[in-house]
Amino acid sequence: MLSRIFNWIVLVPLALIGIGFAVANRQWITVSLDPFNRAHPYIKADMPLWALFFCGVFVGIFAGWMVAWAGNRKYRKATRDAKMELVRTQQQFERDKREMARQAIVPRQDATL
Repeated sequence: MLSRIFNWIVLVPLALIGIGFAVANRQWITVSLDPFNRAHPYIKADMPLWALFFCGVFVGIFAGWMVAWAGNRKYRKATRDAKMELVRTQQQFERDKREMARQAIVPRQDATL
């Protein structure tokens, strides 16, 4: 329920602002990656301004995701190690349980009763 409220209050207005930005900035621009030859750049791309903006946003989101993922490496390793230790402990418990059952002394039935 809270996520629906979040979607309506935050994400829908952001989407409308993004659509408005895209409609208002439809002019085409040339993006050049050659700083030395401005007249005839070696690497260039023609695209609408809104596409450049949204590409930058997506690259930023992806870069942030990668940094967060790399930063959580130690927690993922700790979780993996804890799972392996749990499996080892469960296996040891099962071995010990079988061994105890095998070594259990069964009381003899007394025939004089």
